[in-house]
Amino acid sequence: MVQTKTKLTFAEFLEKYPDGSGIYELVNGEIVKVEATRAHKNVARFLVFGFNDEIRRLGLDYIVDKDIVFRTVTASGQEQGRNPDVGAVKASVWNSNVRGYGALIEPIQLAVEVTSTNWEDDYVDKLDEYQRLGICEYWIVDYLALASRAYLGNPKIPTVFVYSLENSRYLVQSFTGNERIISKTFPELEITVEQLVLSSQIQNL
Repeated sequence: MVQTKTKLTFAEFLEKYPDGSGIYELVNGEIVKVEATRAHKNVARFLVFGFNDEIRRLGLDYIVDKDIVFRTVTASGQEQGRNPDVGAVKASVWNSNVRGYGALIEPIQLAVEVTSTNWEDDYVDKLDEYQRLGICEYWIVDYLALASRAYLGNPKIPTVFVYSLENSRYLVQSFTGNERIISKTFPELEITVEQLVLSSQIQNL
């Protein structure tokens, strides 16, 4: 008899989450460890610092964290557990249950994915899931220009794509070089793609 492996629900994923041994996501019913290079982490950390500076400077109602886990649903109805490289959630939502763990079922304000070798997950799967959930803003930070020319053009250059939710659909803007990345969540943010590329190489903050 062939045994079929049971796919985990989001609730079961949270129960089985291996605390203290890394970052994990629920993908197609299985717990998958998410690993990142130091360069990848440098970019995420640079954005966390930049976002937090804006929150303090402008008194914005957001919490920024690298460990926000939330439930998404695929087009086929499969529950996923996602943990973006950087997430921003309204402080009122976060603080509504401060004794709870980091997992949310509500859409967060902003999700940032820094691309790696599995870049298609960010450009296809997560894009669809985040739009379906209703995340207001989604960044794909392709600081190594890893995606195909269909996304990046020819020649391929480091690019940040910012997707903004309008009438339940994402509208996208792309930014390269020394262009300031435009964000509805952080409208006065002064960060360029060049700065993100540099942050991947050197981080001493």
